[in-house]
Amino acid sequence: MDKQRAKEIRQSENLINVTFRGNPIYIQNIDEQNETANVYMLENPQETHRVSLGELQEQ
Repeated sequence: MDKQRAKEIRQSENLINVTFRGNPIYIQNIDEQNETANVYMLENPQETHRVSLGELQEQ
């Protein structure tokens, strides 16, 4: 996913279906300089990950 689309999803008031390695996630914040995002798994909000934006897929 490109960083502009990730920013749009993060700022959206609607829940947009995004996955990381097949798991539904929520984007907490985006580091544009490093092209990464902090995300958490919808099934386990306590489990957060810093991931490359390229690994995120919009469904």
